[in-house]
Amino acid sequence: MKVVLNRVNDDYRFEGKGSRETSVFIDHNPNNPTEAKGASPMELLLMAVGGCNAIDIIYVLKKQRQEVTSYRVEVEGTRTEVKKAKPFEAIHVNVYLEGTIAPEKAQRAASLSFEKYCSVSITLEKSVAITYDVFVNGTKI
Repeated sequence: MKVVLNRVNDDYRFEGKGSRETSVFIDHNPNNPTEAKGASPMELLLMAVGGCNAIDIIYVLKKQRQEVTSYRVEVEGTRTEVKKAKPFEAIHVNVYLEGTIAPEKAQRAASLSFEKYCSVSITLEKSVAITYDVFVNGTKI
């Protein structure tokens, strides 16, 4: 697997592309973070955790013939200072599912994803505590 980043301005904006040639913009504006025209690398890492698990969970639920009408995920990282860096020390994921879904099947799909299938979560698990909660039709299971 390989990605390429190209700088697209005179500051900190980059266009990243993988094998599918889809553009992802990464940016940093030290003077005004809200003016950045792309995600930060740390935001992309959280998106990768959420996206990887989302794909797995939907895949497992489809195989179980569960009808998912809405899927939303919130991923929050807690950072700590190490040397001059601020890596994540913990990541918590809230998965919100709507539809005709058996709660035990949703929980099983999430546990399979986080513990067995998601390459992103498994890559990070040795250095970052990753926890999750699953909500089906507004109820935490």
